[in-house]
Amino acid sequence: MSDKSKAEKLKNELFLDKPNQWDLADDNLSKKVYDFSEEYKKALDQGKTERRFIEYSIQRLEKAGFKNAEQIDQATPGTKLYFNMRDKALVAAIVGNDQPAQGINIVASHVDSPRLDLKPNPLFEENELVYFKTHYYGGIKKYHWLSTQLSLHGVIYLSDGTKVDLNIGDDIEDPVFTVTDLLPHLDYHRANKKITEYVEGEKLQVLIGSIPYPDKEISERFKLGVLQLLNEKYGIKEADFNRAEIEVVPAHSARDVGFDRSMIGAYGQDDRVCAYTSLQALIDSEVAKRTSAILFTDKEEIGSEGRAGAQSQAFQYTLNSLHKKILGREPSLSEMQDFYLNTNLLSSDVTNAFDPIYEEVSDKTNSAYLSKGIAMNKYTGSGGKYSTNDADAEFLAYLTNLFDTNNIPYQISELGKVDAGGGGTIAKFFAKTGMNVIDCGVAMFAMHSCFEVTSKMDVYNTYRAYKVFMNKG
Repeated sequence: MSDKSKAEKLKNELFLDKPNQWDLADDNLSKKVYDFSEEYKKALDQGKTERRFIEYSIQRLEKAGFKNAEQIDQATPGTKLYFNMRDKALVAAIVGNDQPAQGINIVASHVDSPRLDLKPNPLFEENELVYFKTHYYGGIKKYHWLSTQLSLHGVIYLSDGTKVDLNIGDDIEDPVFTVTDLLPHLDYHRANKKITEYVEGEKLQVLIGSIPYPDKEISERFKLGVLQLLNEKYGIKEADFNRAEIEVVPAHSARDVGFDRSMIGAYGQDDRVCAYTSLQALIDSEVAKRTSAILFTDKEEIGSEGRAGAQSQAFQYTLNSLHKKILGREPSLSEMQDFYLNTNLLSSDVTNAFDPIYEEVSDKTNSAYLSKGIAMNKYTGSGGKYSTNDADAEFLAYLTNLFDTNNIPYQISELGKVDAGGGGTIAKFFAKTGMNVIDCGVAMFAMHSCFEVTSKMDVYNTYRAYKVFMNKG
């Protein structure tokens, strides 16, 4: 054997190799990848807000034989149940053979995404045009939301208690809405501003109408014209917006990206790509040794606050209820402590994919890449690992061995360069309960934009990874 051959052999044995998974895919695998993405795109279109995605998920779960936990007194191995947490969060599980105190396997995602929310008193008229005032939600680049088609989703309660569901702008027959931009010919005064100052939050006002009420003698007749339409169709009065949660999101649908259709572009893939893959993995799972569960949270994009955010004790209460359903009695304090200490949780959130157009923010050797498998971040945070969960080497060893044994492609990565910025996930909040936790999800381009991009290969392999974790972990 030549010295060169020896060196190549040694290199192959010792170097880390993470191949592009398209290079390893035969026709059969490629078909599975493309087929899987079709239902995923439908889920993105149907679940553009946390409420819509929870509604979609419950429909899928019930179709697969899961029952509302309120209908179940005693859960035994094989029982499929879900807990609907006020239409904004969810826990679903397939009960396994082990006792809960031995721990369960959870894949936890968030189902909220950056967006525009209507203010409590949103409706106003200006120069014979009618607008909604908004308050942006989460970490957006405000200029993304200019001159694009927008839809409205949410709930509004009338004075008599009637709940009205709004879903306007996604159907091809619906009108859409928009936030107007300034023409470049008259934009010189903004051209040299910092990108964070280019668009003021108060200027993210949604254009919704321009026809007046016919009576020319009254004031604000353009606003009245729009309110009349809303009242005739939905029974809405202006005061009802005080009892509403209405979100403004991009109106476009999920699309294939590239001549080869190898990628998916859509709004809200952070983090519904992980929520959907975990949902499908649970639906496709069998009864396992340990109980398998998925957990969907709200409010991650604003720090996991509120009653449906990961910091809320509501999730511990719900997991305690699951424990109680399985035991048929209240678990003891020591049983609950053992439950949390022995539970493994994948914080299934997206991460940044290395983008050669913006490579200056990434460490090439510690980045996740499109089409190279599910990405595991040992830690996120910023600077000196502030505000993060830092997964144990033991838990990493357990997971990588599990994935290696089951031919699941994965990559270990960081979000970006050390001082380039940073970000957080729900991982640190669940780690506080004593669970084993690691961030584990899909790498993507253009995170937090109106059109995020993922690889179909990664989406499918993330589903496979979650399913293996649930069934064999």
